[in-house]
Amino acid sequence: MLRLRGSGRGNFAFYITILADFMIKKSTLEHIISEDLSELWNLLSAEEKRIVTDNFTILHYKKGQIIYAEQEEPENLWCLLKGKVKMYKSGVGDRVQILRLYRPVQYFGYRAYFANENYVSSCQAIEPSVLGCISMKIVEELIRHNNDLAFFFIHELSRNLGGSDTKIVNLTQKHIRGRLAEALLLLADNYGLEDDEATLKIYMSREDLANLSNMTTSNAIRTLTTFMSEKLILVDGRRIKILNEPMLRKISKFG
Repeated sequence: MLRLRGSGRGNFAFYITILADFMIKKSTLEHIISEDLSELWNLLSAEEKRIVTDNFTILHYKKGQIIYAEQEEPENLWCLLKGKVKMYKSGVGDRVQILRLYRPVQYFGYRAYFANENYVSSCQAIEPSVLGCISMKIVEELIRHNNDLAFFFIHELSRNLGGSDTKIVNLTQKHIRGRLAEALLLLADNYGLEDDEATLKIYMSREDLANLSNMTTSNAIRTLTTFMSEKLILVDGRRIKILNEPMLRKISKFG
């Protein structure tokens, strides 16, 4: 509770300003949560909404900044509000594999908490991003009293598990052409295209493309060059324009 000290008009006006600013920020935060996180927000009771609003924090991350790292203890449920985030894991010889790409509005960082283990992967902002977070202890308490919320997370976990199963098969059985074609289509489906309806709305480094496709950077560069010579794509620095989507999908499908 805000306590007013002193009896002067100046002090009163000062504290009224602070209180008004606090109410505006709280109102804005509730609007952001209710609009951007509507799928989850609509499952909550009035009291649960108050708890979420009182404990929800919005953070800004720079490009390349780590959100959480492998072996850290999970503490928060994360939600990407704006920007792009990658989940990755370091393997043999410090080789990196990108496991998942997140877009607004998606939730992450909670699996390890439910499994009662430390993080087995890391998350990093691909570009300047805005994220919301709330303590997993609070989320757990909400879940214990809200069956709809529990099924929401069961659905999210189940969908992610199915996607992981499909990705494992694709990365282990497809030729490098099929893997890279699939990666390009994934980027298009996940992040969309520019106004020209052809250029990917994400500018990934060759290394990240390789890490997403389970290949070396040199192989990714060579395959991109081959796709260019076949007039499937057009590459300008990190900008990739898809010229022949049907053929890319065919290459992706048959590997």
